[in-house]
Formats: sequence, C-alpha cells, structure tokens
Amino acid sequence: MRLFVALPIPDAVARPLMLLQGGVPGARWQTRERLHLTLSFIGEVEGDVAHMIDDALAGIDAPAFALQLHGVGQFGNRQPHSLWAAVRRNEMLEHLQKKVETAIRRVGIPPDGHKFTPHVTLARLRHPDIEKVTGWLQEHALSTSQAFAVDAFCLYSSKLTSDGSIYRVERDYPLRGFDGDETGD
Repeated sequence: MRLFVALPIPDAVARPLMLLQGGVPGARWQTRERLHLTLSFIGEVEGDVAHMIDDALAGIDAPAFALQLHGVGQFGNRQPHSLWAAVRRNEMLEHLQKKVETAIRRVGIPPDGHKFTPHVTLARLRHPDIEKVTGWLQEHALSTSQAFAVDAFCLYSSKLTSDGSIYRVERDYPLRGFDGDETGD
C-alpha cells in the first residue's frame, strides 16, 4: 500500500479553491477528491506495517483546532512543478504534524526528508509558461479561506493511475474536542 497522513479539506473551503483553477496553460488541476493537506508522506508499505502505522496513529492525543488557508505559492523555483494554497501559520497544526512524524518513526519508517510546508496542492505543472505562473501567483496572492475546524486527521491510501492518483481514506483519527475559538496563532 502507498500511504500518507493528511487533513481532509471541507467542502466549504474546497469550493473556493476550485474557483482558483485556470489561467495557467497546461496545468493539471486537482479534482475535488484530491484536495488535502499532507502531514506526512509514508510511501509503499506491506500490510503488517500498515497495521502498525494505524495503531501508532490511533495512539495520538492532540486537541482539535481551527485552520485557515491564506495565500498561494509554487514549488520548483525557476522550474515550477506545482501550485498550492498556503496555510496561515498555526502552532497546533505544527504540533499535530510532529506527533504524526514521531508515531510513524516509532514504527520504523524514516521521515521523508522534506521540510514541513503546510499547503494544499492545487495543480501539477509540466513546462509551464513562467509569466502565466507569475501572473496566477500575483492574482491569487491574497486568497484567504474561511477558518475551518480540524477535528480529525486521516490515513490515506494512494493508487497511481494514468489519470493521476486516486486517494482513499483508510481510517480517520479524531482529535480532542473543538470549541471554535482556537486559532493557533
């Protein structure tokens, strides 16, 4: 199984994200079903290891919190390969991500080596027009979502197809109560 841990994006936040699509020729825009915020990429594992990961994630105790998307960005610097919605800095999100990484490491899975940059991938790019990418980034620089409750995180499986990946929630893990006023700022 190819696995990753992520936060699902609620419909009320996903709908406006879908409206950002366009203006970059050749971009492969994410479908609604593919929108998520990755906490940790695990990769290919055998079934017994997947069960161990599930057990480790189920043991995480962390509070629910509110999260907000703000701004956009791209990965790849001079050769952009993806466009994304940024996440407003949130200490509670960072705390949860560290707990997830620690749980996965205890199972024997090494970290993926990337610095955690919380984001929601919106498009994959191949040989993009740099001016169009720059224009898109400038046009959507101040995009901000409504704040939304993060009351669970999920273990996803990913199946690669010629049309892109198909994601499936294997299990969700609830977080401790949410009072609506915790922004993590």
